[in-house]
Amino acid sequence: MIKEISNKIIVHTDGGSRGNPGPSAIGVIIEGIGNERKEYSEYIGEATNNVAEYKAVILALKKTRQLAGREALEKTPVAIYMDSELICRQLRGEYKVEVKDLQILFMEVWNLKFDFPHLSFHEVPREDNTLADRMVNACLDKQTSKLF
Repeated sequence: MIKEISNKIIVHTDGGSRGNPGPSAIGVIIEGIGNERKEYSEYIGEATNNVAEYKAVILALKKTRQLAGREALEKTPVAIYMDSELICRQLRGEYKVEVKDLQILFMEVWNLKFDFPHLSFHEVPREDNTLADRMVNACLDKQTSKLF
């Protein structure tokens, strides 16, 4: 079954850690593919906030490509919204990526971008990214409850 793709795919991402580094999780919300919003969250282990933010973008790109298909992405704009100024501006080429761990993740995003000719990254205030943030915190709460 071919899924209906809207005229634009909207993605919200967030990554967070409790401690920096510390236990970390990511959250992704994808809208504009089919009739329903897709939500993904994942515990990623010990990481920094910035690593978690990058890993959220990577998951978002992989899931969007899987859901939409390469052919649909050739003509459909994909907008990723995040509340990390650093990561957003690095992905737009406005800031250098100086931390080695982030350079590796940046390159992974860079390679994934080849399947997204109409991809854009947008920085939003934290209060405009609350659902992705809640997903991260719920995932972290669930993981820490397993420890006790």
